[in-house]
Amino acid sequence: MNLQSMTGFARAAADYQGTAVAWEVKSVNGKSVEARLRLPPGYDRLEQIVRQAVQKRFARGNFQATLTVGRTSSQTVQPVVNEAFLKDIAGLAKRLQEQFGAAPASADGLLALRGVLEVPETIETEEMRAAFDAAIGRVLEEAIDGLVKARQSEGEALRALLSGQLDAIETLTLRAEADPSRQPAVIRERIAEQVRLLMDTGAGLDEARLHMEAAFLATKADIREEIDRLKTHVASGRALLSAGGPIGRKLDFLAQEFNRESNTLCSKSNAAAVTAIGLELKAVVDQFREQVQNLE
Repeated sequence: MNLQSMTGFARAAADYQGTAVAWEVKSVNGKSVEARLRLPPGYDRLEQIVRQAVQKRFARGNFQATLTVGRTSSQTVQPVVNEAFLKDIAGLAKRLQEQFGAAPASADGLLALRGVLEVPETIETEEMRAAFDAAIGRVLEEAIDGLVKARQSEGEALRALLSGQLDAIETLTLRAEADPSRQPAVIRERIAEQVRLLMDTGAGLDEARLHMEAAFLATKADIREEIDRLKTHVASGRALLSAGGPIGRKLDFLAQEFNRESNTLCSKSNAAAVTAIGLELKAVVDQFREQVQNLE
């Protein structure tokens, strides 16, 4: 199944009986499906239809849908001259010229007067409106299809990126596992050396108690469990990426688990080499989680 990013943009347009219809839809990150609409005056009736169309196709994201409607050149409405009104205005202009010496009226000046040119109103029936709304809906679906493709294209790029980051996490985990300093015998020897140094101070410390504490610290310093859990999380991440679909929340939870294990690994580390690996691991995990925020 494809992965979808939560960011994308698409546009679709069509001509319906001389009327140009265009939708622009875009989306960004969001915890749920939220849609903001920009509709021309008189088209508020479409709001619920648009919201339902978005919610049907997407699981997460903040969406903005913009509708533009305009006449095309083929639908130019020819104005009608109100000849009776024009005749009255022309007569008045002539009298003003004769009686008061006013400048003669020009044809374009007379035609520019309000009421001389009239644009006939288009009579719209319920059937015509329903058919036009259906045409607008088809253009919307086309735009949404384009947005899905845009989000899927970016989602596939994210799949490759996240897969590479999982590989990096696995590589670092294996490096920590193979580091000689994490072997129990090495940990015990290091702590035993510290015990001997304390005993050599002659501070009257209880040797048996010190060795007991040293054994406890040696057990606590072992990072076997953290390494095993990191390996398990890597396998889970790969399975999720392979399955696809709306897995953003699951991968975000997995990123938190990665972060917890890398923090514990650093705190348990008894060698600079393992600490360095842990810090590098934390950096990769941060990058992983940042990219996961873009997934649906």
